[in-house]
Amino acid sequence: MTAPAPAAVETVFRMESPRIIAAAARIVRDVGIAEEIAQDALVAALEQWPRTGVPERPGAWLTAAAKNRAVDLVRRRETYARKLAEVGRDLELGEETYDPEPSGPGDIDDDLLRLIFTACHPVLSAEARTALTLRLVGGLRTDEIARAFLVPEATVAQRIVRAKRTLAKAGVEFEVPYGEERAARLGSVLDVIYLIFNEGYAATAGDDLLRPALCEDALRLARVLAGLMPKEGEVHGLAALLEIQASRTSARTGPDGRPVLLADQNRSRWDRRLILRGFEALARAGECGVYGPYALQATIAACHAKAPAYEDTDWRTIAALYERLAAVTPSPVVELNRAVAVSMAEGPEAGLALVDALAEERALDGYHLLPSVRGDLLERLGRTAEARAEFERAASLTRNERERELLRERAERADRTGREDLAGREERGAR
Repeated sequence: MTAPAPAAVETVFRMESPRIIAAAARIVRDVGIAEEIAQDALVAALEQWPRTGVPERPGAWLTAAAKNRAVDLVRRRETYARKLAEVGRDLELGEETYDPEPSGPGDIDDDLLRLIFTACHPVLSAEARTALTLRLVGGLRTDEIARAFLVPEATVAQRIVRAKRTLAKAGVEFEVPYGEERAARLGSVLDVIYLIFNEGYAATAGDDLLRPALCEDALRLARVLAGLMPKEGEVHGLAALLEIQASRTSARTGPDGRPVLLADQNRSRWDRRLILRGFEALARAGECGVYGPYALQATIAACHAKAPAYEDTDWRTIAALYERLAAVTPSPVVELNRAVAVSMAEGPEAGLALVDALAEERALDGYHLLPSVRGDLLERLGRTAEARAEFERAASLTRNERERELLRERAERADRTGREDLAGREERGAR
């Protein structure tokens, strides 16, 4: 058999690494050590596979190698007898399977799910959770995470190292929590996946509006989680939201990478396959009997997806859904989105009143979409000078170059429209 190239071995490892790390972490109870063990398994494959060929199930081979190393480590510890009892007779005999804990009521016996919950533990900061999740569960290298979020590689590396230390110091168990704690922790998991998707869908900074790879990573994580937790409505709600939002990706930018507003998007370019997947996930969320924030947002996204054209959008339903969402999770950002929907359903004056009421919200200080939305409403009302000022302010606040270009163009257009209107009025007055 032809000896495998190191790149091929690393490709297999990258695909399988989350499960390998999860399997090792379940034994050693430390994600940092588990990652080192997984790397040891990779080294073993690089040494052995060129001699013996790639095994029929390379992922299983790597997982077994990692488990064996984990068991060896446990056996060498001072608490050998206690740990050996936890490991059980199967591992003592060298079997690949490992089940140190009896299944209890509500237990979810899946190593990968345990890894997701551990990487997203609330003891970590949001930045640390995101970096650790992308590293351990997403399989991204440190430099890839740094490039995706436009931060120095050293910063990401530091976040990951500190996250592992924090988990170890806090004595965080490698487990899926039960009952109310599970519900609380699940929110953190969903928020991290949503944050990853959002950064790919509308990049905070940089030269590109989109980072499709991050959207794909988040989608994959959401699908995995939905498969592992089929009875959790909000998990399906998040999956539905991401599927439907991702369906618009190819229509959100032009050939030159410039943003295309929702009203101007070519809906024939929306991915119908992803939309159908989203509808199916939303139906599963409904079957679970829970309509939380993500399921509500997915329902809003579904309203847009059902409309054949922008003019056919059911804005009254969308406005009502945003009102429900605001009642479930009060947020000035939700209120801003509701204002947009109200402006489309009832007119720009009604929307502007809601936007102006948000002006004092400190949470929206520096949020470029507030002046952007206000500029749009003012432009629709014919108050072009004010609209131009709002678009310019929004352009000064965003760190994304593509968004900045679009906002500056809108400011110039408002200015041009204002001058044309003034010239028209002057001409009519001279007659």
